[in-house]
Amino acid sequence: MNKWTTTNIPDLSNKTAIVTGANSGIGYWAAYWMAAQGARVVIASRNAQKADSAVKKMGASQPGLELDLIPLDLANLETIRDFVAVFQERYTSLDILVNNAGVMALPYRQTADGFEMQFGTNHLGHFALTGLLLPRLLASPAGRVVTISSMVHRQGSIDFGNLNGEKAYAPWPAYRQSKLSNLLFAYELQRKLQAAGKPLISLACHPGYANTNLQSVGPEMGQSSLDKLFWKLANTLVAQSAEKGALPSLYAATALEAQGGDFIAPHGPAEARGYPVRSKSSPASYEEAAAAKLWQISEELTGVKYPLTADRYDHSTIQI
Repeated sequence: MNKWTTTNIPDLSNKTAIVTGANSGIGYWAAYWMAAQGARVVIASRNAQKADSAVKKMGASQPGLELDLIPLDLANLETIRDFVAVFQERYTSLDILVNNAGVMALPYRQTADGFEMQFGTNHLGHFALTGLLLPRLLASPAGRVVTISSMVHRQGSIDFGNLNGEKAYAPWPAYRQSKLSNLLFAYELQRKLQAAGKPLISLACHPGYANTNLQSVGPEMGQSSLDKLFWKLANTLVAQSAEKGALPSLYAATALEAQGGDFIAPHGPAEARGYPVRSKSSPASYEEAAAAKLWQISEELTGVKYPLTADRYDHSTIQI
């Protein structure tokens, strides 16, 4: 097979990209390599101190990168609107949006708006962000929205009667539900864009098993020493590097051959590691009725509408 690597990233000069959660892990490397190929990259991060450190680290590795910092907390709809307002003041178009940030297997928590933290951050936060940025994305002649899922989406299911975990909650089923939601969103967005005749495309991917900070947060919040030890050993012995884990994101965001509706994953056994290739996600992720229902619920919960129609797009209808 042809191994797609960072050397295959095309020239991104004059393109503007946003990467959520780019202060560490695969988001850091996605932002770095797009900036290294000439893109203006906005680091969208909840932790300003870590984001600033990431920008300095990137700049030290390769001086002259065009990097911008705008605070973003995906667990708070108000700060998502604030982020979009600042972005719209600074930029007239957006070429690449990488919906990367997320949380994994947390003890039960709620977002600022009362949503279960994993569903609220991983899915609803990115749903709202993408919708509010839609005017800037549609201003690009060849824009892309890349939504990052997880290999564990294959064991996921959507419980429409318990999306916020109020009736019953377990960390891993909630995480799998949020990652399946990412895919239902990505594919439904592509269907809506295609029906409306827009050049913007929506793709999805997952990084395999990459050594990042994502695995440590849940055990730390749950104060589980055994879980901390397990993930530390697994990250050391099994996981691929965060930089290699970013390759599916970079492929989806930049590869000339990538197409709307694609699902990109590592090529290795169980898609846990390897170079990025086109793959297929779980059958549940392609269920159009479930995607439509989730979309409607997401609009209602976030208050963000996507006014895409087959014959027009009314920029004035999106309010931040």
